Amino acid sequence: MVDLAQAHVKAVERLVEQKAKQPFEVFNIGTGNGTSVLEIIKTFERVTGVKLNYRFEARRPGDIEQVWADTTLANSELGWKAQKSLDEMVGSAWKWELQLGKTAE
Repeated sequence: MVDLAQAHVKAVERLVEQKAKQPFEVFNIGTGNGTSVLEIIKTFERVTGVKLNYRFEARRPGDIEQVWADTTLANSELGWKAQKSLDEMVGSAWKWELQLGKTAE
């Protein structure tokens, strides 16, 4: 979550400092590397110690086989690059979810 927040800060600074090259700019934010659903499941299980119930199914019509963000523009124009590992991102998101449960009680 920290990487995403830092990307937003960089984008807002760009607007405030009037450095935008166009009135409307779009930046892809991500690691620039693909991660499979199974990799995310296994990472979640390892990081949290929680076993997930999942099964493999055939791809549905229209499902995209592979997709990931091209972060070249964000890297060059915003000077931003993702720093956190998948383990760190999943762990951070899980801690946030657990905290949400505590505040809802």
